[in-house]
Amino acid sequence: MSVRVRRVYEAPEPDDGVRVLVDRLWPRGLAKDTAQVDEWPKALTPSTELRRWYHGDGGSYEEFRERYEAELAAPEAAELLDRVRELVGRGTVTLLTASKDTEHSHAAVLARLLSG
Repeated sequence: MSVRVRRVYEAPEPDDGVRVLVDRLWPRGLAKDTAQVDEWPKALTPSTELRRWYHGDGGSYEEFRERYEAELAAPEAAELLDRVRELVGRGTVTLLTASKDTEHSHAAVLARLLSG
């Protein structure tokens, strides 16, 4: 039972477990069969406004994390977060993102919440 974060562009590995795409948009230039995504809970991703603020206005990661966690408390997102928690309870879950900086991304926030 573990949570991993990987770039969706990396080749799938046998120990990935359930592969969950946590980006709102499908990654550019990646064929769906190549990605081998098992789940794609789009409502679990940060809002467009939050993403634009974080990437466009140079917001801090800590403030982004706080705002994103607040968004995850909304009913639809909370339900999807619980669904992914159930998957984690059964084995390894790999959160997939196109973000280049996975350590300072929404996927890292999700991984921390799912691991705790």
